[in-house]
Amino acid sequence: MHKAKIRLAYRIVIDSSSAFLWDKYVWEDTFKEYLMQNQQFNSKENPKNTFRELLTENEKAVQLHYLVGIAANSYVEQLKGNLHRVTDVLGNNYFPFSNFQLDIINTDITDISKHKIGITFYSPLLTLIDIMEGNYLISKNIEELNGLETLMFPMQPHLSICYCQKNITDNL
Repeated sequence: MHKAKIRLAYRIVIDSSSAFLWDKYVWEDTFKEYLMQNQQFNSKENPKNTFRELLTENEKAVQLHYLVGIAANSYVEQLKGNLHRVTDVLGNNYFPFSNFQLDIINTDITDISKHKIGITFYSPLLTLIDIMEGNYLISKNIEELNGLETLMFPMQPHLSICYCQKNITDNL
């Protein structure tokens, strides 16, 4: 019955056109953090305005993904492990996540409107029971039991299985 243990990932992209208030706060604070942190990687003699240019010039600037991500920590903590943008098919349960990763898509120290980031939220380990009618049938319980409480999350853009471990007994 249990196909695999999986992790789901859901990615949101935040830029100047983001409509959610939460996104706007994250967008503004991560830009401010980028302005501070990029100074340690940018050349004083020949400064680069965009993140992509800076990466080309200094490969250590890849650390900015993590350093800027720290500015989003308190906002992510406010979500208390549930991403409310993704609901199950009944609209009752939210996408559970246990960690996240921020990446800078691009930004420009001279123009905040060009600041664009992605945040990928990762679920805890889940049991994938089946895929039915375009929905992931999952359980938060990963132990082998006779019955499981289940949730169904619709397949949708930006939601993906990012880790899969098949059950060994399925191969016998």
